Amino acid sequence: AYVLLTHGRHRGGVCSPEQQNIGIARHFVRTVYCPPKAAMRATAALGGANERMHMQRATVLAAASRTPRDHDVGVMPRAPLSTKPHEPLWVFGYGSIVWNVGFEYVSTRTLCARGFRRRFYQGSTDHRGTVEFPGRTVTLEHCDAREVVWGAAYEVSPEHRERVIEYLEKREKQYDARIEMDLFDSADEGAEPVIRNAVTYIATPSEYNLNWLGDAGDLAEQIARARGPSGENCEYLYNLAIAMRDIGVEDDHLYNLEAAVRAIRGD
Repeated sequence: AYVLLTHGRHRGGVCSPEQQNIGIARHFVRTVYCPPKAAMRATAALGGANERMHMQRATVLAAASRTPRDHDVGVMPRAPLSTKPHEPLWVFGYGSIVWNVGFEYVSTRTLCARGFRRRFYQGSTDHRGTVEFPGRTVTLEHCDAREVVWGAAYEVSPEHRERVIEYLEKREKQYDARIEMDLFDSADEGAEPVIRNAVTYIATPSEYNLNWLGDAGDLAEQIARARGPSGENCEYLYNLAIAMRDIGVEDDHLYNLEAAVRAIRGD
């Protein structure tokens, strides 16, 4: 869990609404990792509707103040995995991994994760865009626990485990959170997990994530125009939509975005 901490003083005085501009947000907002119970206590301590409104506003300002850029592997903090080196590793793919796996695996299953949805909120300056014009790639956004997101889970053998983790750290270096999740073979609320502690990488609005873009009214236009070292951003979107259809996944957001980009480009 991540907790947004805000600092309410600036040069000896309380910040007025007029002072809370992008520059101040950069210095006075930070996101830190807390264990779930500690995060709940910290959030409760803030309390009140005014504090929650301030947190939301500060998050938006902090994101707006960032300058997207590439960086080396190892910049993002990573918590240790709960699975052991002698055990198989399950990797959950919900984006480009589904149509371009890139690593050795033993088996694959079409499964879903609960409480997430697929969104094009992460900027890409190293694959599908540039620093000057970032592309957009998918992440998983937390949402109502009744929602599920479908993807492909890949079983990695113990002998290839460390090699695959090293590969994923390089490939997903701009994603600030490596998480473990339960996976299900049914969207039914009463379903039991068929795989526990599957690994995936997501992007969050944390200050560690220099390339977070969030939502935008011109999302389709950005994807239609962006291009990077790995090719056009629209190819990423089109390939993902094809891959999801191939494994029988329904995702209205994804397919509506694909249609909008094709309309803009005339594809």
